[in-house]
Amino acid sequence: MSAFAAAMDAIFGDPNMAVDATWTAQGGATLPVRVIRKAPDEVTTFGAAQILSDTTLIDVRISEMPNPKPGDGISIGTDIYVIQGEPKRDRERLIWTIELVPG
Repeated sequence: MSAFAAAMDAIFGDPNMAVDATWTAQGGATLPVRVIRKAPDEVTTFGAAQILSDTTLIDVRISEMPNPKPGDGISIGTDIYVIQGEPKRDRERLIWTIELVPG
């Protein structure tokens, strides 16, 4: 295991950084996962206008969620989301960054 992978395991295990969630694949299978929630504002340019919108992103270890797809469900506590767009992997291929929309 690389030092980076060990550090990611420690971060995802920390209750101050990550939370429990459930991944529901479109085929119906569910798996428990640990996620780090992020909610950055996103600025989108449309012609001469700029639109500021809320986003919901999560980071999740690839080892826990090997094959997420757009349309899969993620529940975090009582909040239910749907994966929007293609998940993106980090450079080390250890972490997915996934955009969510309310489901």
